[in-house]
Amino acid sequence: MICLDTNYLIRGLVNESAEEAALLAWARDGVPLIASAVVWHEFVCGPVTPFQIATMRAFLSEIVSFQERQAEEAARLFNAVGRKRSLRVDATIAASAIVVGAVLATDNRTDFELFVPWGLKLF
Repeated sequence: MICLDTNYLIRGLVNESAEEAALLAWARDGVPLIASAVVWHEFVCGPVTPFQIATMRAFLSEIVSFQERQAEEAARLFNAVGRKRSLRVDATIAASAIVVGAVLATDNRTDFELFVPWGLKLF
């Protein structure tokens, strides 16, 4: 299972991008694709059209809710990497992937690599 970061949803809309190719390959291979509710929120804030929203939603087998387990995991991650304010949202995205046992696909590896020692798996 692959958890998509916001940049994968945005760039997946770009014709002939690496993200579009990856999404199509994963879908063709039957790999379950998910996104956290936090990522979905960032994506639908746009600017995106209703068609673009529907296109990306069709790739996702689930939008993972941000609930108590994810909140507690996000807090653990945030505190573990030094409580840097700029990493607060990234911690929530990483936590969502960790809690459901998914690998995170992101183009923002620099920030997310900080969470790898704490259980995040990056694609």
